[in-house]
Amino acid sequence: MAKSEFDIIKQYFAHQQQQRDDVVLAIGDDCALVNVPANYHVAISTDSLVAGTHFLVDADPAFVAYKALASNISDLAAMGATPAWVSLALTLPIIDEAWLAPFCHSFFELANRYNIQLIGGDTTKGPLSITLTVQGLVPQGQALTRSGAQVGDDIYVTGNLGDSAAGLALILNQSQCEPSLAAALVERHFKAQPRVNVGEALRGIASAALDISDGVIADVKHIGERSQVAIDIDVEKLPLSAELLAFCDGDRQQAQQLALTSGEEYELCFTASKANRDALEMALAHTNVKYSCIGEVTAGRGLSLLQLGKPLNWKLSGWDHFGITNN
Repeated sequence: MAKSEFDIIKQYFAHQQQQRDDVVLAIGDDCALVNVPANYHVAISTDSLVAGTHFLVDADPAFVAYKALASNISDLAAMGATPAWVSLALTLPIIDEAWLAPFCHSFFELANRYNIQLIGGDTTKGPLSITLTVQGLVPQGQALTRSGAQVGDDIYVTGNLGDSAAGLALILNQSQCEPSLAAALVERHFKAQPRVNVGEALRGIASAALDISDGVIADVKHIGERSQVAIDIDVEKLPLSAELLAFCDGDRQQAQQLALTSGEEYELCFTASKANRDALEMALAHTNVKYSCIGEVTAGRGLSLLQLGKPLNWKLSGWDHFGITNN
């Protein structure tokens, strides 16, 4: 039975994975040591998930672990990076082995799927929270950023949008629906699929990219701001799942608004020139991931919502931890 910080590390985190060839030293010293291949950059991202903000205190720990790691892997995917290493800082109110066991099983199952090795971290006592630092590798000069979009580029998203918000509404008991539909949407909220293979395939094709964590209506603005362009989104082109439409009782406008504002989707949003349409189709064919063109990059600044070419005056917000992001 784990009785201390070091017991937790030894029992649940150390020696749980095969060591990657590029890891020189992992858990057990003051720092980890890794080898970086020649002509590669290291992409690094850090995120925190806090109980009561990102997940309910009584949420399934297996779902919590998956969501924590998947959201960070998605950041690497958005840069076109291949995942490699992760550090975990875990804050626990008490040593609860009934919570730790499923958390760690789910964490390492997902880590192994993407060949990510846990190389270090920290455990401490306090309010339940999880902080991860993921690191990946991307060939020099090929990283996807938010600043390369050009006027005339198409705007794309992977997968469907809106399911995560529907799942969250069900988790919070803000809505109800048929049990099998509810289960599918709740799982979509907790178990997004990081689009690593898409990010890798977009190197040299996409002009800008990011992942959707705060709602596409909020996140796509970052591309506009960093690239100094305007963004037009056609709401009729938003990819909507059958489950979302059923959740909205067939109300397409409600589904479209959820698709625009839904956070924690962890799909990729990217831009690419019209000249690259064929190259894009060929590059993504092997990924088996759906992608949709939802708009166009235009001259100017700001974001516009269109429907059949006509401007919409919808007042919608994405997610912001310290306030509201308005359209």
